[in-house]
Amino acid sequence: MSLELIYITNNAQVALIAEQNGVDYVMIDLETLGKEERQKNMDTVKSHHSISDIETVSAALTKSKTLVRINPINADSEREIEAVISAGADMIMLPMWKTVKEVSDFLAYVNGRVKTMLLLETKEAVECLDEILEIARDSEIHIGLNDLHLSYGLTFMFELLSNGTVEGLCKKMNAAGVKYGFGGIARIGEGTLPAEKIVMEHYRLGSERVILSRSFCNALEIIDLNEIQSIFEKNIISLRSYEKTLANKTLAEYEENKKAVQQCVESIAQQIKERKVR
Repeated sequence: MSLELIYITNNAQVALIAEQNGVDYVMIDLETLGKEERQKNMDTVKSHHSISDIETVSAALTKSKTLVRINPINADSEREIEAVISAGADMIMLPMWKTVKEVSDFLAYVNGRVKTMLLLETKEAVECLDEILEIARDSEIHIGLNDLHLSYGLTFMFELLSNGTVEGLCKKMNAAGVKYGFGGIARIGEGTLPAEKIVMEHYRLGSERVILSRSFCNALEIIDLNEIQSIFEKNIISLRSYEKTLANKTLAEYEENKKAVQQCVESIAQQIKERKVR
């Protein structure tokens, strides 16, 4: 097994580089409703992608799938979903859902024409997950750590990994036979919380997917396509090489890594709190 990889870009040339280096899903991000308000003081990217980007990126790809994150359910959702499907999306992701009805409406609008992914990123979604797993067995689920940690009022998004929240959700989805993933990763050997520790947690928890974060390759800032190609090639090889080592890890080693993650997250969260007080 190796983790399926998602990379967010609306640049067809960058998407092709991602595909050539083994990225499974190229994400077009159409979500704008409510995002500025939720993440106004955070160093996050606010998307400026469009429906036309779906057509451009889809036309460039031959193996990777086009994943499109739409807006949360709203009065215009049915029209938006029709446009996204017509533009060539292979899979549609629903963000910020809080109720069974929102998911039910989403699935009805898509009506099985393309694959669906539910982005679980609210505490309300956590609370109704059991019901969701009954009606959405054919959907995949991705746990969005950024908005979910905001929903719970936490300091650092990986507290959800260290406090057992992600583990509890993974156990439920695994028992239901639903495919799932969570969060994002930086390059192996990098990251405030080292990427390799997070990858090992993915394997322990049965996750099948992760997003390559902006710190993995920030194609918004890097203009040289040769440099982007080099970053992808070097770091995907590094990731896959590391994954191969995990097949030989013992249960005790996985538990040791879990404890190391908890200690690291606790330290980072404390540092963030202290900076806010100053």
